[in-house]
Amino acid sequence: MQQVILRVPGSCGELLQGSIDDQNFLISCPINLYTEVKAHFIDSEKKIIITKNNSSTENTYKTEIAVKKLLNHYNFKQKAIKIRINSQLISGIGMASSTADISAAAAAVMLLLKNKVDFKLLKKICLDLEPTDSVFLEGIRFFDHLNGKKDYLLTAFPPEIDILIFKEKGTVDSLSFNQSKQLNLLNKDKEEKIKKSFKLIKSGFKENDYYLLGRGTTLSSLAHQKILYKKDLNKLLQIIQKNNKIYGINIAHSGTMIGVLAAKNLRTEKILNEIKEKTELEHLKRVKIISGGIERRVNNGTHAWRQIN
Repeated sequence: MQQVILRVPGSCGELLQGSIDDQNFLISCPINLYTEVKAHFIDSEKKIIITKNNSSTENTYKTEIAVKKLLNHYNFKQKAIKIRINSQLISGIGMASSTADISAAAAAVMLLLKNKVDFKLLKKICLDLEPTDSVFLEGIRFFDHLNGKKDYLLTAFPPEIDILIFKEKGTVDSLSFNQSKQLNLLNKDKEEKIKKSFKLIKSGFKENDYYLLGRGTTLSSLAHQKILYKKDLNKLLQIIQKNNKIYGINIAHSGTMIGVLAAKNLRTEKILNEIKEKTELEHLKRVKIISGGIERRVNNGTHAWRQIN
């Protein structure tokens, strides 16, 4: 049986999100938590069968729409396709879980049908469905998450930074958030801060200076408070600012996550206890920033993964 196994990373919110000169964009923050997809042909009357760990079928409807669009594009009328989604990502908090599911499933079907991934088509399918993160694309990128008009690589080499992931209570519907009529005006109000943040982040990448990078992501986080307020953000900043092994924070701009950008040798017990005592934030996990992109399981018995270009 021909089977394709792929994975796409999730994101710890964004390093930056906003608009500059009427160009909406984000810089995703890919991390080492994944959506993994297994896809293969089956004999069935139903053309698309999708299952997902710990999920109702309602949470897979966008993925099913994406696969249908793909099958129609290729005019595929042969065997049915079964897709199994196994995700480490939490929905509704800013982990790019929907983008990871959709892109991984669609890419797996492309490989089954054509033995290659058409990234231009994949990007279009994702963007037709919803605002989209760039986690399925190589590296860390400047990406127009609404229309895909601008998309370019900022760095192919992710910073060697760990992130302590926290979340506030509740979830956010990113589709409704990005459709808000006030969002464009609110983004314009913070544009000068976004320009400064973008400059700091680019310099941080170029100079491999994680403190510059952290200043940029923190500035973007604070600038976003008037759009989607996080009540424990300032308390968190007060706790971490005295620690020289912490570079700054980042947030999910349409979610409830906050990330603390830290050195790999940061010892966390004391600071996690202080955050727990002084805020209502829930600590989820310690992760690391990685490059985005789609990886395929290598079928050689090693369980290794290989990037698809």
